[in-house]
Amino acid sequence: MLAIQPNDRLVEIGPGRGALTSELVKATSQLTLIELDRDFADDLKTRFPNAELLSMDVLDVPLDTFVARRVVGNLPYNISTPLLLYLLEEPRIVDMHFMLQKEVALRLAAAPGEKAWGRLSVMAQYQCQIQPLFAVPARSFRPVPKVESMFVRFKPVTPKQTANDFQTYANVVKTAFSQRRKTLANSLSNYRIAWEKLGLDARMRADHASVNDYVSIANHVDAQ
Repeated sequence: MLAIQPNDRLVEIGPGRGALTSELVKATSQLTLIELDRDFADDLKTRFPNAELLSMDVLDVPLDTFVARRVVGNLPYNISTPLLLYLLEEPRIVDMHFMLQKEVALRLAAAPGEKAWGRLSVMAQYQCQIQPLFAVPARSFRPVPKVESMFVRFKPVTPKQTANDFQTYANVVKTAFSQRRKTLANSLSNYRIAWEKLGLDARMRADHASVNDYVSIANHVDAQ
């Protein structure tokens, strides 16, 4: 499924006891492991001496670590959303494959107007094709969690409409969804937006605006 080639440069996030790691090291010699737990990290260092090991919080790992890398992992549910938002700031990642809470996976793959459509959906779909590959029942894990999981592929794509400044785009999306029940005119009232010029309905709510709508708004704001 991952179709790893010998020259692929991989990063595994949260390898834990190394179940996946033991297979990855067979496929490539260019593997970086990011593991915060000191006990796990010490064991990984002993078992996989040829892999680069970063024993630290993944949110503290510099983004350039992921440039030209394929990224995989079984993400801790409590940090999956902030971590994904962090990684999406680096467009030069080759691809990403993650085990995620099913609820998060559905949000990532949602469409405008759906209940699950939110900030994470907009940010991810701006630069990635999101493909939920298969569901994983809770009984597949030990200990058994209280949630279902899904394995999801993130394949970077060229945006259909490009934001002139990614940070402006990110800020507009974050602001809109901070008050998602309000109209865009109200939630984005701190920005000077000529809605008629943009051809957008100011009465639309955040969860009905598309990725391209947010790009248009961000570029309009950036041009002021």
